[in-house]
Amino acid sequence: MAEIVQQRIEDRIPELEQLERVGLFTKKEVKSIIKRVTALEYKLHRLIVNKEDFIAYIQYEINVLELIKKRRAHIHYQFKREEIEYPIIHRINSIFKRATNKWKDDVQLWLSHVAFCKKWATKSQISKVFSAMLAIHPDKPALWIMAAKSELEDRNSSESARHLFLRALRFHPNDKKVYQEYFRMELLHCEKLRKQKIQLEQAQMDLGEYEFSPEILSGKLAEVVYKDATGKIKEAEFVISLLNIAAIFDFTKDLQESILQDLQTNYTDDSSTWDFMAKRELEAPGAGEELQTAKGRASDINRREERCCQVYEEGVKSLNTEPMWTCYVAFLLERMKRKTNSLSLRQERLLGVLQRAHDCSLLKENYYKNWLQILLSSGDAEGAASVAMTATQRYSQSVTMWSLSLQTLMELGSRDIGRCFQDALKHVNPKESLPLWQLQFEWSKANQSAEETEAILKRGLLSAVPAVAMEMKECYLDWSYSTGGYKKARKTFTSNLRDYYERVLQEFGTSDEDLWLQYIREELGPLGQPENCGKIHWRAMKFLEGESVERFVSKYALLQTGHL
Repeated sequence: MAEIVQQRIEDRIPELEQLERVGLFTKKEVKSIIKRVTALEYKLHRLIVNKEDFIAYIQYEINVLELIKKRRAHIHYQFKREEIEYPIIHRINSIFKRATNKWKDDVQLWLSHVAFCKKWATKSQISKVFSAMLAIHPDKPALWIMAAKSELEDRNSSESARHLFLRALRFHPNDKKVYQEYFRMELLHCEKLRKQKIQLEQAQMDLGEYEFSPEILSGKLAEVVYKDATGKIKEAEFVISLLNIAAIFDFTKDLQESILQDLQTNYTDDSSTWDFMAKRELEAPGAGEELQTAKGRASDINRREERCCQVYEEGVKSLNTEPMWTCYVAFLLERMKRKTNSLSLRQERLLGVLQRAHDCSLLKENYYKNWLQILLSSGDAEGAASVAMTATQRYSQSVTMWSLSLQTLMELGSRDIGRCFQDALKHVNPKESLPLWQLQFEWSKANQSAEETEAILKRGLLSAVPAVAMEMKECYLDWSYSTGGYKKARKTFTSNLRDYYERVLQEFGTSDEDLWLQYIREELGPLGQPENCGKIHWRAMKFLEGESVERFVSKYALLQTGHL
């Protein structure tokens, strides 16, 4: 090993001598470099090597390169690169290669090598790294895309990029992103050729030696990619994504029309198609004279929105589904954000669509919140109360919907709120009911008698769901203290909470060590009786089973030392 390391150090002597000779480094600095790289080399030649050692060596060499770059700029010396930088770059590439050969699965290591090559190495070296990486990781579409983009952008080779995309599609024949980027690449290539042709024509040069095929210039290669892609991936959103890519380029009018026709012919059973077609109406050009005044511009926007809504109306007639209504409602909510004189008209239209979607039982759950907010802000209390009740019928098992509706009824001061709380707790999953118990307690505390509030808390204590029972226990103690002081809180603990713990432990005492610990903690508190803790501990050790015993012992020790 020592001989190999010594040989590698000796191989560096010429470049180090040049660094000192041209004044980029001092003699002391060169000695420091030799000492540091010797230590790094020895680490790479141990029997058991770490990836971190390779990374540290690479980073050190890159730091040296960066320092040389700064020193060159400082002393204005730009010669001897082949004798100084090139050997260092070659060495870093070699270390990267050794590392990626050993840790082939580390994609980040490969990408670090690519990043280094982009900054310091030759363009051909980047291709070699990507080629080696893809041989190991052909299952990752993103790497194929990166490699193809590198060929196009770094090496200016559309042919190599096309070859990589075609190879990628052999491994990933139905990958949307690969097709999207392949489609984009062909359009970029076409745009580049068109610009070259224009420049040559402007320079009045002979085009004979250049190949500018009319078919390629018109985007036929991209059209081939489109047909292949949509033949395998028959989804409206995917077609729309390709149309949006084509729309970036100003020479693709015919291609865009072809894609649009395909969309309208083959994908009318998808809400994304109707949504896209409707929103296109917003982009339709207006009359030139009309746009000269603010009133004219507002009128033009209103007409565009009207055309959008007409398309959405056709959509919900043709495709009466929740996604279709969702697209329509989402569009109208977005337009509501615009502060214009047409706000009342937009609101009226939105309320109508919300009602119709609800009547069809196709209104998405989260839109009921928007509906209630609009009704409340416009002062329609009766309408808000009606929607709140019908929403819970539509989503009777949704805690979120019950919470929203109950909060609305609370805000409106509804007389039926108590019954609604009972209905809510009957319909929702008990394990998810905690927010409803909390809401009911807060409402009762503010609106009902102490006896009624205490009755709610006692019912909560009896819940079979530990989270609900625990929360109600804490609320009960806090409420008792706030309404009757220390004496009432102690009485509550003595008369109710011990009974609560005993009943809960009968059901969960064999497996839930935290219940026993909570019981002990309560007895250790200001309202409890610490002398009971020993008896509770003994019972816990007797009742708990399996691993629960070990966890209890461990946590109890932490509790005694004040760490729990």
